[in-house]
Amino acid sequence: QVQLVESGGGSVQAGKSVTLSCAVSGYRLDEVAVSWFRQAAGKEREGASCIVGKDGTIYQEDRVKDRFTISKDNAKNMVYLQMFNLKSEDTATYYCAASLLASNEGLGRLCLYASAMEFWGKGTPVTVSR
Repeated sequence: QVQLVESGGGSVQAGKSVTLSCAVSGYRLDEVAVSWFRQAAGKEREGASCIVGKDGTIYQEDRVKDRFTISKDNAKNMVYLQMFNLKSEDTATYYCAASLLASNEGLGRLCLYASAMEFWGKGTPVTVSR
């Protein structure tokens, strides 16, 4: 089992930045793909960014790639999502998700799809105000 705990959400003004954190336990980061998803009220959950395995290959959705940066700290088993120049449409609950690479060979860009992810955190809300 992989346990995931998100933190760092809250209220932020448009144009500002925020960094979300995901504490991963149960497996090392080189054994998993870790993704950030978001879900706005009344909308489907959508992938934003993911970072995969030892090499740390990154995949990002086009809608956020210019403003969001995903990174990880292997020593701390933490994954981060830095979000810059926030917009009101970024308001959502942000979820951290993971899949084991041993049982998901060739996951690749599929880490941006919720159906491909095995483990989920409870989410952290981000509200962007004008």
